[in-house]
Amino acid sequence: MRAAYIESFGPAEAIRIGDVPAPRPGPTDVLVDVRVSTVNPVDTFVRSGLFPTPGTFPLVISRDLAGTVREVGPGVTGFTVGDRVWCNSLGHAGRQGAAAEQAVVAADRLYHLPPEVSMVDAVAVVHPAATAYLALFPHGRVRAGDTVLVAGAAGNVGAALVVLAAQAGARVIATASERDADYCRSLGAAEVLDYRDQCLADSIRRLSPAGVDLLLDTSGRNDLVTAVQLLAHRGRIVLLAGARSCPVLPAGELYMKDGSITGFVISHATVPELAGAADYINRLLPTGLLRARAIDELPLAAAADVHRRLENGELRGRRTVLRLRTG
Repeated sequence: MRAAYIESFGPAEAIRIGDVPAPRPGPTDVLVDVRVSTVNPVDTFVRSGLFPTPGTFPLVISRDLAGTVREVGPGVTGFTVGDRVWCNSLGHAGRQGAAAEQAVVAADRLYHLPPEVSMVDAVAVVHPAATAYLALFPHGRVRAGDTVLVAGAAGNVGAALVVLAAQAGARVIATASERDADYCRSLGAAEVLDYRDQCLADSIRRLSPAGVDLLLDTSGRNDLVTAVQLLAHRGRIVLLAGARSCPVLPAGELYMKDGSITGFVISHATVPELAGAADYINRLLPTGLLRARAIDELPLAAAADVHRRLENGELRGRRTVLRLRTG
């Protein structure tokens, strides 16, 4: 079968397009005919070796897929041939990836796709949305009435954070470029501030005199000195980007506020956590609230170029969908 794969960890140029052996499902697996896949920052981390993870070569790349069920293992219930499905946890921890004409998915990592939602729209948003859900709820413990600061709110994960936090009843303060202010408000942000503002921290303090309850910075800068200063009593910071960052931590101020900092990588999420995120996402997908701002549909052969562009920062706010099958 045709796939995008690597034979060793390395740069984007290591990605090959060609035939690899077709997978076979085990007793608790589902074989999926993949219609579309996509590319996430974490896919570049796995491909490059920045995020060490077990795997056998050739290793098919990519995390996410949408497609239809081709075959069901004898120990699987809840799925039948022809079902429309999605998954967002392949391509790491010993699992082959999604950028192939067929993929084997453990049944407990596979989710039904609501009938009114297109596969392209779904695959473009499920990974950022699941990241946002897990950052906000299990790790950030967001509650109705909280003030939530989302830095980088116009990006893929940032936009999902704004939508989900607003849906949870939080007051969202977003930072983004001035040209993205209206977009962030359309997502549910109560206030939008220009991240280039030299007095940004003071502006945030004026909007939240008691401090922010939850702070999430999708940029990966992780300026913890400023972040801790902005926290309310028992405020929380969730780190979900910046794999190479080494920030200074004002530990004294953090513990005097009863504050907390939690690191979060979706690749370490448990099966029940991912299932909780999937259930939430499936409820929101038909409403149109979770939608990628811009989607580029490209053939599988573009995978290496997309990895390069993503690593070069050329795809901010855009999602690329790789087509495996037509129709």
